[in-house]
Amino acid sequence: MVSKGGQQTLSDDVFARLRADILGGRLLPGRRLNYPELSSRYDVSVSVLRDALVRLSEQGLVRSVPHQGFVVTPVSREMLSELTDTRIELESLALRRAVAEGDLAWESRLVAAHNTLKRTPYTADGDHQRVDGDWAVTHAAFHEALLDGCTNRRLLQIALGLRDEAELYRRWSQPVGDEPSRDLISEHRALLDAALARDPDMAAATLSAHIRHTADLLLTAAERLDRDAAAPRPTSST
Repeated sequence: MVSKGGQQTLSDDVFARLRADILGGRLLPGRRLNYPELSSRYDVSVSVLRDALVRLSEQGLVRSVPHQGFVVTPVSREMLSELTDTRIELESLALRRAVAEGDLAWESRLVAAHNTLKRTPYTADGDHQRVDGDWAVTHAAFHEALLDGCTNRRLLQIALGLRDEAELYRRWSQPVGDEPSRDLISEHRALLDAALARDPDMAAATLSAHIRHTADLLLTAAERLDRDAAAPRPTSST
């Protein structure tokens, strides 16, 4: 019999593994999350899975669909536009609070997170079509550190949850940092400088532009994929 503490540990472990599989693209948007299949995959009971899926639904990574159970959150251009607007509003508010309320320990954590991000390669070794997993982790850590000075933990939790949901949309595109018009290193440096300067207006404006730029690139990538899918395929000559 699994104790209550053991059950919670299992739930935490499955939650982390499911979350990593969704954000890593191993469980794609729109996929139905079948209990028997997942129980076998993660070697846990249905009750443990249900706890983990409920927590993931609170983060926007999965959805409960009537008569189907849980599915990985589907993606669409309309949903991305709505999500982007919401992120800009809430993340900018959280960042304004962080700039006003963050202490010296927050500044130190932010500088350390930026240094780690700056030194982490963006694309996987030998594969410029795929974002490196370590970069994705350090990128998330930098943005979490950026907002972490906000003392309203409920606001912070919601803002970070929206960032997780937005990661699903990277499945639409090739890496969005290698475009000739984009300099991700400079964008993150500008965010750091505005935060350390304690300039809430500049910090919020810089973050909004950063979020909007990424969303625009993802929408462009989605349109390109739609055109490619609709284009007639050449027939082979015999």
